[in-house]
Amino acid sequence: MHRDVVVVGGGIAGLAAAHELALAGRDVLLLEGSPETGGKLRVREVAGVGVDVGAEAMLNRRPEGVDLARAVGLDVEHPAVVSSRIWTGGALRPLPRSLMGVPLDLDQLEASGVLDDDALARVRAEPSLPPTDVGDDLSVGDLVDARLGPAVTDLLVEPLLGGVYAGRARRISARAAVPQLVAMAERGSLVEQGAAMAPAGATYAAPVFASIAGGMGRLPGVLVEAVRAAGGEVRTGATVRVLAREGAGFRLTVGPTTARESITADAVVLATPAAATARLLGEVAPAAADALARVEAASVGVVTLAFAVDDVPEMVAGGSSGFLVPPVEGRAIKASTFSCTKWAWVGEAGAAQGVVHLRTSIGRHGDEASLQATDERLVELSLADLRDAVGLRARPVDTHVQRWGGGLPQYAVGHLALVARVREAVAAVPGLAVCGAAYDGVGIPAVVGSASLAVREVLGR
Repeated sequence: MHRDVVVVGGGIAGLAAAHELALAGRDVLLLEGSPETGGKLRVREVAGVGVDVGAEAMLNRRPEGVDLARAVGLDVEHPAVVSSRIWTGGALRPLPRSLMGVPLDLDQLEASGVLDDDALARVRAEPSLPPTDVGDDLSVGDLVDARLGPAVTDLLVEPLLGGVYAGRARRISARAAVPQLVAMAERGSLVEQGAAMAPAGATYAAPVFASIAGGMGRLPGVLVEAVRAAGGEVRTGATVRVLAREGAGFRLTVGPTTARESITADAVVLATPAAATARLLGEVAPAAADALARVEAASVGVVTLAFAVDDVPEMVAGGSSGFLVPPVEGRAIKASTFSCTKWAWVGEAGAAQGVVHLRTSIGRHGDEASLQATDERLVELSLADLRDAVGLRARPVDTHVQRWGGGLPQYAVGHLALVARVREAVAAVPGLAVCGAAYDGVGIPAVVGSASLAVREVLGR
């Protein structure tokens, strides 16, 4: 079998690439090794309601994600305008406005009670520091430690980065993860620039986040149908074992050893995780394979819980969108989202069943042992922390545990240089492109943007 373009990987990157290629009139085949497409976007039924058990939102202020959803006919919704909290010092405290945990309003920071007097004084003294020379790169934690003190890193930056990357602040690249913070530090005071960037009382026309009614996990299925409607083909349960150069194109070996299939293609887009991409590039782009093999990944778990409406405290039922937990608190969970409050469609669907939904997340980079527990144990750990945090003592009427093994690539210090080496090596192979969460950002808009870049490279050649 010969195809114009083969896309390997059926997560959001691969689906977005296949969709764009099919709309451009290319004969495209998408191959996904698992039984279903979607990657970390997935809906599962909990207490009679389909809810997200993977990514539940995307940035709204970056357009690629919402534009793609609307292009395939999905309505975009925004979260409720309610506060989020941080669980530290034995209390749920208001989460101050921040740039990935770096406070933008010092009066609000003081009022929150997150920092003690000494740590707060350190932050207020920051404008006296000279600009920071970040050099080639620096970890987010080291940058914040130097300018604002380690308490800000431990209590504010860590929980925010833990939610996005499931990573460790003192290991994550500042240039890759928070380039705006780097630019600010190289100009001067983070505190002064933060106050100017987000003055007290300021309102913003565009919401920060967006989702889809019925769940972000609906997007993959709709994309599959759109790819097929445009003339493309999508196959699941089709693991690509080998990628080799053949003439001016490629040969892909697909399927189990007992029933292997050979497919040739003029061009290939690899939209697989870093480790799988490294394996496939071993023969055709060994320098890229070597670099990608260095990208580590974090495993995380999402525990979804449904409770009878009358069993939940007021805060869960309508007072907050959830809370974050700094790792220094030593808790099992790193965050809880009150889905019933955050997303109107979840609250309405749950109310029709007489339940409310919330979820917890567990797992950070280097802490994979926490996910070795049984599903039942992860549920009990979540319930124990929820009891201590919000006084929720009821038993759930239904639960779901979703594990994402190696689900989040880690952007270590020097990540941008690593990605540049990968792309340089891949660009030397005509007809080959890569995309996904390992390159330019782990959020949905960034991943869709990387897919568009890969498509442009393939079409341009």
